[in-house]
Amino acid sequence: MRAQDVFEMLILAALWGASFLFMRIAVPALGPVPLIALRVSIAALFLLPILAMRGGWQTMRPHWKPLLVVGLLNSALPFCLFAYAQLTLAAGFTSVLNASTPIFAALVAFVWLGDRLTMLRVVGLCIGVCGVALLVSGTHGLSWSQSGGAVLAALGASASYGVAGAVTKKYLTAVPALTVATGSMVGATALLALPAFWLWPAQMPSLQVWTSVVLLAVGSTGVAYILFFRLVSRQGPTKAMSVTFLIPLFGVLWGALFLGEALTLNMVLSGAVILLGTALGTGFLKFGRKAGAGAA
Repeated sequence: MRAQDVFEMLILAALWGASFLFMRIAVPALGPVPLIALRVSIAALFLLPILAMRGGWQTMRPHWKPLLVVGLLNSALPFCLFAYAQLTLAAGFTSVLNASTPIFAALVAFVWLGDRLTMLRVVGLCIGVCGVALLVSGTHGLSWSQSGGAVLAALGASASYGVAGAVTKKYLTAVPALTVATGSMVGATALLALPAFWLWPAQMPSLQVWTSVVLLAVGSTGVAYILFFRLVSRQGPTKAMSVTFLIPLFGVLWGALFLGEALTLNMVLSGAVILLGTALGTGFLKFGRKAGAGAA
């Protein structure tokens, strides 16, 4: 991997890790649905001119149905679930839960798409599940009655990402990546517009909240998509996917630096277990010359 690609991967991980920081700041004032409606609509406005400059307008219309489904499963639903979770959970903690996404993706690909699971990948998935259980067992002193719904929402978001990946692979493989990104954002905007209108807060949010919203939408969504798809085009999806292993590091770092969140031993250990399980379960970490296939 070239030095430029490594640098861009670090920037991408920092941007995606920062999304948990921005949501944690903005969601108490806006609420989950209005916040995410703003995130996807601003990101769509950011991506649409780029798609237009590349002559990609006509590539969205024939695929509007699967793009709408991906908009729901890859943006609208998981973003809202993560935002809801962050009403209770710390940004760093939630980012570690997000690391379970490839585990769900591998399971969905096995059940729905018939992707092969070697014994090593099965062991990895089991290790990842144990890591999630270890992490949940130490939810920063909160009881299950206080944090259980938030934890389930975050895991539901990760599962939704896994289903969205399978939908994309099955129905949108031949569609340009920028079209999928832009079309899914437009679809998510359409799905959330009316609910956001009804749930809009009565009090005008502060400048800090609006700044977090813009950074979340433009930096952690629009720019991040561009960087990710550039990495996919240069290095392929398997190597680009390795950014997943870096996101929790930045999520925890930003939470500690800007929100004063604590980094506990349980988070470090469980995060390491989740990442090990994810690396094995997706086939990113292989042993032997004929190990299982790449990431699902």
